Parts: sequence; C-alpha cells; structure tokens
Amino acid sequence: MKGQGQQGQKGQLAQREPWITPYFRMYSGRFALYLILGVLTLLTASMLMFTSGFLISKSATMPYNVLLVYVPIVGVRAFGIGRAVIHYVERLVGHDAVLRILSKMRVRLYRVLEPQALFIRSRYRTGDILGALADDIEQLQNVYIRTVFPSLVALFLYAAAVIALGFFDWTFALLIALYIFVLVAVLPYISLKLTRKMDTQVKQERNGLYQKLTDAVMGIGDWVISGRSADFLREYEQDEEAVMRKERKLRAWARWRVLIGQLVVGIAVVSMIYWSGAQAEAGQIDYTLIAAFVLVVFPLADAFLPVSEAVQRLPEYRESLNRLDRISGRDSAAPSGASAAKVAVSPEAVAAAAGSAHLRLEQVRFAYGVGDGNSVDGVTLDIPQGKRIAVIGRSGAGKSTLLKLIQGAIAPTGGAVTINSVPSADYGDDGIPRIISVLNQSPHLFDTTVANNIRLGRPDAEMEELARAAEQAQLAELVAGLPQGLDTPMRETGQRFSGGERQRVALARVLLQNTPVLILDEPTVGLDPRTERELLSTIFRSTAGKTLVWVTHHLVYAEQMDEIIFMEHGRILMRGTHAELMEREPRYRNLYHLDCPKEG
Repeated sequence: MKGQGQQGQKGQLAQREPWITPYFRMYSGRFALYLILGVLTLLTASMLMFTSGFLISKSATMPYNVLLVYVPIVGVRAFGIGRAVIHYVERLVGHDAVLRILSKMRVRLYRVLEPQALFIRSRYRTGDILGALADDIEQLQNVYIRTVFPSLVALFLYAAAVIALGFFDWTFALLIALYIFVLVAVLPYISLKLTRKMDTQVKQERNGLYQKLTDAVMGIGDWVISGRSADFLREYEQDEEAVMRKERKLRAWARWRVLIGQLVVGIAVVSMIYWSGAQAEAGQIDYTLIAAFVLVVFPLADAFLPVSEAVQRLPEYRESLNRLDRISGRDSAAPSGASAAKVAVSPEAVAAAAGSAHLRLEQVRFAYGVGDGNSVDGVTLDIPQGKRIAVIGRSGAGKSTLLKLIQGAIAPTGGAVTINSVPSADYGDDGIPRIISVLNQSPHLFDTTVANNIRLGRPDAEMEELARAAEQAQLAELVAGLPQGLDTPMRETGQRFSGGERQRVALARVLLQNTPVLILDEPTVGLDPRTERELLSTIFRSTAGKTLVWVTHHLVYAEQMDEIIFMEHGRILMRGTHAELMEREPRYRNLYHLDCPKEG
C-alpha cells in the first residue's frame, strides 16, 4: 500500500519540483568532472600557447644545443595532445549528462500530462504540448553546457589569471582584471538589458508560429478544400517575416557585441605587449617570455567571450521554463473540483472492484471554474454490476463531464461518486483501468501490428487470448484475410482499415482488458447506419454481464438498455426504461420515431 501511495503521488511531485536544479544534485559527479575537464581544457590551451611563444622566442636566439629547447618542444607536444584529448572527453561527459537529463525531463513532462489525458485537449493547445516536448525541453540543455558551466569556468579562470599575474605585478594584474571584468560582467549586462525584451518577444512569437503551423497541419484538408491555403501561407509568411526581422536585429547586436569583445581583447593584448616588454627591459622576466605572456591571452579570451551570449540566453530559458511551469503546475489553476493528490486504496479493494463494481452517484454537482454554472447538477444514479444504462442529450448537456466523474478523472464539487462505496477518484491512475475501460468515438490506433494494438488492453496477454478477443469483436474473418494475420501492420492511425473495422479493433482491446465496467462514449459516430447497428450488436453481445454506460445521440438499440436518462443543462430531465419513456414522454417518443422510423 505504501508503494501504491508513492506511485499515486508521482505526478504531484513532478509538478512541484523545479526543472533545472534537481539535476545538479542528481548528476553532481558528472557535472563536477565536466567542470574540471573544462578548466583543464583551457589551462592546457593556455600552456600550449605559453610554451609555444617561449619555444619560438628561444629558438630565435639560435641556442648552441638543441637540448636547450628540448623541454619546451616536449611541452608543446604534451599540451597539444592533452588539450585535444581533454576537450574530447569534456564534450563526451557533458553531452552524456545533458542527454540523460533531457530523457528524464521528457519522461517527467509525460508523467505530468498522462494523468490529465481525459481532458488534456480542453486545457492545452496541441502546439503548446509539442513545443514543450521539442523546443522547450531541448532549449533547457543549453542552460547547462552553454550558460552555467561556461560561466563557472570563466569565473574560475578569471580569478586564476589575475592571481597568477599578481605574482609578477599587482598593478598590472588589476588592469587585466578590469579588462576581463568588462568581458564577463559589463558586456553581458549591457547585452541582457538591450536584448531581453526582444528575446522574450521572439520566443513568444516563435511559440505562436509553432501553434499556428500545428493547427494548420491538422486542418490542412479543410484549408485545401476551402481554397484558402494560399491565404494561410501568405499570413504565416508575414508573421514569420516579422519574427525574422527581430532575429536579424538580435544577430546585428551579436556582431557588435563580438566586435566590442574583440576590441577589449585587442587592448588587453597591446597592454600585455607593453607590460611584458617593460618587464623584460627592467630585467624582471626574460625576453623569451614576452611572446609567451602575449599569446596566453588568446585562449583565455576564448573562455571569457562566450559569457555574454550565455547571459543573453537567459530570457529564452525563462520563457521555456514559464511554459513548462504552466503545464506542470496546472493543478493550481485546475478546474474547481479537479482530482488532486489521490489516496491509494488497498489492493484488496481494487481487486474486489475489478471483479464486481457497484457505481453510485449521489446528488453529484460539478463546475469547471469559480463562477461557472454547474456542468453536472444534482445527478443521482445507482448502477449495480451488470446494469446497462444509456445517457442521451444534446452537446453541452453534461454527458462527457459525467463520464469523467465516473472515471475519477475529476472529483465532484458536491455530492459523491463511488465504486463499491469508495470515491472513484481514490482508486488512482493505476486502479481505475482495472475497473473501467472506455470505447470512445475516435480510439487511437498505433502504427504497429493488429496484435500490438489489441494487446494494449493487457500487455501480458497470450496470442490465444488476443485471438479470442478478436473473435468476440467479430474480427476473425477480417484477420483471416490479412496477409500476416494478427501480425499485419495497421499503418498510422489504422489507415489500412475502415471506420467500422478500426472500432472493432478498439473493441477487441477493451474486451481483452476485461473490466467489469465499460463506458461507450459515442463509439458509432461517423459510421453508416448498417455498420452502426452491426457494431452495437457485437458490443452488446460480447459484453454480457458487464456494466455498460453508453453515451449516445442516437436511440438505435435503446430498447436493450435497463435504464435511459436524458440530460439537459447538467440535470436529468427524463429517466426510465425504453418502454416507460415511450409511454409517458412525448419528447422521447418523437425523438425515437425520428431516429428509428421503422421501429416507430
């Protein structure tokens, strides 16, 4: 039970935890190694240039014995090879850590979204989710390898360079410290102040383009049919050009920033030439060290110049984090009554409900937000195991909300929804799938085999069980005609099959799941009347003994239901058996005659 409690709170913990800092602790060893290697890379590069400068100057004096330059020759070779090897290992360690983090971030985002699957489309736009999964998560890898660690390495080398130079001349060391301060503090601050607003705008507008393009791709058929595809492309290109103008301004400033940084480095080089020459003139250092001191400035500059770009990226990271926080911290803005941290019930209670489930709704009310009207208002239902109930009503009557309440996806703002006297929300994300299965109007079929699509209902099922579920769903003849039987690929979204065949595959999936309660959420929408009747006949025949909650707009086979309720404005307007409603409710009788003229 303790393990189930921890599992039930996993999504909540993921929502409260920051997106950046936990991974510093998780991968502290790798990051420490990455920092050390980063420092060593620049130190070996500096020593390579220092030794090379000394070797060139010493060789120019034409020493009478090659042994006098043997040590610097060996040093150049060692530092040259060492720099390349250390830099390679540094990149390997850094990217290994970052790719591990990206993997965990994506899993974490999925864990945040997965419990909200039943109402995810009403909360988020598809483009936002795709943007978060692709762009925002990808963007955050740069926090580590392009911002935090380069800045830490630069600050370490800043201190080391000033201290090392201080051993020769503290006055000149302070002057160099001022130059470096301009590179690691002043220039980044100015860059951030000048570009922060525009960087934020570019990020937000890019997100808008992402959403607009996603929306257009999903509706591309309608754009083409309406003859408006050219209008969309023109509008999209105008919006993209507006974003690109801002990006060009940012790139123009980046070029100026690099130029200013190079000028500061150039001034530092000239100052180093002047100082080292003066020091050699005064006999403080050897003349052969002048080139060594000057050349060492260049690899150190490679550590300081990227700091400006690293700091300038902060607004982009903030926007990415804001969007991830809006998604992962959604509970704070969730609809009133949304299911919060779920209390795990005992395994025995889940097992009992998986065998026989008695559903009760007692004066249930639910509103999506403060001040909103009740989507479900005072609904009372008693559904013992095996009862078949149909829920009808126009769009917006509260039918879908009622299903979410039964599934425990949301908790009522008033009244109670229970399964075997336990609130449905308390069964959690692991318990409910063992009790309730759903066949909706557009089940997703994956680009894999028929068998794998059916096996989603129970991953450990044997092939014999899959075949039996397919036979119950009246798929045996179809499967027999496929080139590879159950191992035949279905193609993306099941395009290989017709609408009725796809629904039968989904039915086989829920039959394999073998739950005591089956929710039918308008599974025949879009099917022709004959296919609709055949599918419903198959469903009712194959689910004998199971509880059925059937949401529908049609009254075909309504006579097979034990109870029919008609909802309007969240309330039950009519209820009874088909015969009772036909006798006493003229409105129901008229609807039935329109829907089923032959039976009428």
